[in-house]
Amino acid sequence: MDDALRIGLYALPAFFLLMAVEFVSYRFDKDAPGPSRARAGISWRDSATSLSIYVIGHLVRPLERFIELPIVAVSASFAPLYLSPSNWWVWVIAIVSADLAYYAKHRMSHRVRLFWAAHSVHHSSRHFNLSTAVRLSWLIPGSFLSSVVYVPLALIGIPVWLIFLAQAIVLLYQFPIHTERIDRLPRVIEYVFNTPSHHRVHHGANNPYLDKNYAGIFIVWDRMFGSFAAEDEPVRYGLTKNIDTYNPVKVNYHEFAAMVRDVWQATTWRGRIGYLLRPPGWREHDGAATDGAPETPATVQASH
Repeated sequence: MDDALRIGLYALPAFFLLMAVEFVSYRFDKDAPGPSRARAGISWRDSATSLSIYVIGHLVRPLERFIELPIVAVSASFAPLYLSPSNWWVWVIAIVSADLAYYAKHRMSHRVRLFWAAHSVHHSSRHFNLSTAVRLSWLIPGSFLSSVVYVPLALIGIPVWLIFLAQAIVLLYQFPIHTERIDRLPRVIEYVFNTPSHHRVHHGANNPYLDKNYAGIFIVWDRMFGSFAAEDEPVRYGLTKNIDTYNPVKVNYHEFAAMVRDVWQATTWRGRIGYLLRPPGWREHDGAATDGAPETPATVQASH
């Protein structure tokens, strides 16, 4: 766990350096990267919101670890074997397994509203740049339950500290792919790995990009499980119904508040449970997503 936290701290200077390089590149290159897609670019206020959310989260997110860690640690106590990290292949298994677990967690975060209440924060920006990568939610009740995806890793004998280190590596990989400054890469790379092009698709709020490209490192998971889409038409970033605020606290809690309100106003237990566990956009009285976009619910408009 300490190693995972240290990676995050050591990476901070690189994060800010790359953000500065990206900003300068926009200042000196006003042309769109190609005729096939317009560029959302950078908004100072939007980037400031993302960085504010990151700073607050960096201070309070360790509290979430005190809940996530026992879930995995207790599971590890039931493991019938122990895989020694002194073997290089254990590291390979750990990273590949953590990436597959991340895919499952990420997909759940779009398909289960309780988890979307946290993950929607990351998708709330209408821009796509390196600052968007650090727009990560904090202290959303119930969101820690998605950590159950790492339990199988503990049960096959991967050390708990290595599980969280591999998780950190998977997350770290995704920082530089939050950019419009890199177009498609060579075909073999695009086929195997998650790339800026693939992740732009994931952040799209327009069809045919909804519910696509959940990968962390390896895009092959999306190809295997039918959630892959290539970047063709222009991407519109954000939510299907965007929020109108730069307030980091409102951005962090707007969907959670909307979910709680829906649960409170539900007239049946089916509705209350549905608003927690069904896809975002599901409604009690019609039993289906109202906008045809399960991952981006009809959130209320927040104000400044």
